[in-house]
Amino acid sequence: MRRMSDQPARWTQATVYPDMWADPDDDPRNSEGVSPDGELATLQDFLASYRMTLRMKCEGLDAEQLARQSVPPSTMSLLGLVRHLAEVERDWRNWISDGDPLPKLYGERDSDFYGAVAEQAVVDAAYFDLEREQAATDAALAEHPDLGERVGKDGIAVRELMVHRIDEYARHCGHADLLRECIDGRVGQ
Repeated sequence: MRRMSDQPARWTQATVYPDMWADPDDDPRNSEGVSPDGELATLQDFLASYRMTLRMKCEGLDAEQLARQSVPPSTMSLLGLVRHLAEVERDWRNWISDGDPLPKLYGERDSDFYGAVAEQAVVDAAYFDLEREQAATDAALAEHPDLGERVGKDGIAVRELMVHRIDEYARHCGHADLLRECIDGRVGQ
């Protein structure tokens, strides 16, 4: 088993800016035209970009690479991040709801990381879970387009929930940058 400390040489697909993941013209997160109008559309655009970034950081890796853990004693891996974000998407839906909370996807605390094992079925399930939970949370929030509306038992503002989602993805995309570079040398952007 290869350890994260066995560092590969740095590499990139970029040719114009050699320290970037991809050249700006080839980056699917770069869109033509002006940015979205309005606060809600802007927040949704940032969230979509970070979601895409996470998927990009995982592209082209096999189950073993995705499940490879970082520096001990950390249990963090790219697969663990995918599972973790599926879990927190579900939890954010609990913040919106006045009803009983949805059960955890993966069980006890940190099971999203502990259960991130190098099996293709686990990888496939993690991506399926993430897409399902993202869609369900997006649908629940679509019922509350007023960013100032307070929702759920704790009365959290929709705006605060949207910013928290962006923050969570952004933070974990930073982790994903480092994890990916340790796996195969691909640098972040």
